[in-house]
Amino acid sequence: MAMSTAARNNFPKLHNAAWPGVVGKGSPGAEPFLSLDTMLDLTAAAQVDGARFDGVDLFLYDPHVSIDSTDDDLKRLADKVRAKGLVIGSVVAPVWPPTGGRAMGAEAERNQFVEQVKKGCRIARKLRELSVRPYGIVRIDSACGPGDWLKDPEGNQKLIADTFRRACDVARDFGERLAAEGEICWGGMHSWKRMVQLLELVDRPGTLGFQADMAHTLLYTLGYNAPEDRILPEGWNWSDPKRLDAALTTLTAALRPWTIDFHVAQNDATVKGAGSHDKTGRHCLPDDPNGKLTIAHHAGFWMRDAYGNVLKKFRHVCWDGCMFPNDVMQKPQTWNSILRAMIAVRDAHGWRE
Repeated sequence: MAMSTAARNNFPKLHNAAWPGVVGKGSPGAEPFLSLDTMLDLTAAAQVDGARFDGVDLFLYDPHVSIDSTDDDLKRLADKVRAKGLVIGSVVAPVWPPTGGRAMGAEAERNQFVEQVKKGCRIARKLRELSVRPYGIVRIDSACGPGDWLKDPEGNQKLIADTFRRACDVARDFGERLAAEGEICWGGMHSWKRMVQLLELVDRPGTLGFQADMAHTLLYTLGYNAPEDRILPEGWNWSDPKRLDAALTTLTAALRPWTIDFHVAQNDATVKGAGSHDKTGRHCLPDDPNGKLTIAHHAGFWMRDAYGNVLKKFRHVCWDGCMFPNDVMQKPQTWNSILRAMIAVRDAHGWRE
């Protein structure tokens, strides 16, 4: 018999990401954007045994949410999200050129990077003040590729760390925390060892943490863009689930202490790019037959400690389906399937308050 809604865990709260309507979309040759209204409607309509998504995580990027939004714009946004029965959690600051700048670039670029973080933190704080954002972080990355980073690995790593420290000063002033999302497409963050190194160089654990995405972090174990740091052997055929668990144990032991924001996702161990977005971890539907993750099981590597205790570090978790095709995203069954996977994660590793 199905567990009753009343008996289920109610934390962490379950969010959907709005940015799959924007990331990899809108550029020449790519699919068109899906509007924020569309993403909110799809999120609010999903339902599994009476359970629904609690909120959305947002991309502070046109055409969804302008990084230069006025207070009146943000009030309208808050009202719109509330009208759907949702709240806002984490937000993504658009730190990349041309409006931002590379964290390891020239001084002017790095200044622009920090300015974009400042704008993102202002929006995040305002949404808190409007009582529509009860939790969440401001997401950043290095805004540069591994190829450029490799021209001077140690020097560039120090530059990124210095830029991140400046961004931390800004975030602290706004009462916000930053989370760096490790992806193979971001220089200095493209391997799990380099990600740990960067976090340690910045050394602001109260302000800067790690955002773990199950689709991206799986690729860390395979050494994409950093073969020297692979954990699973080259040519591994996925035949031994215990070997995968061992690899994820190594990975999460290093990064879990830094993790302050978490994306539930599925991955088929391949990479994908779309539109202007570089190749990175391919997000798949939760029930994709080529998916390599047992979602509820492997989420536990991030949501429990090494002794199996539930950590309760995340007030919410978010589903990330970046670069899903528009026709897939516009099917209601897509979001019901995703919500079902999210509920399974919460039932396995959540708690009740």
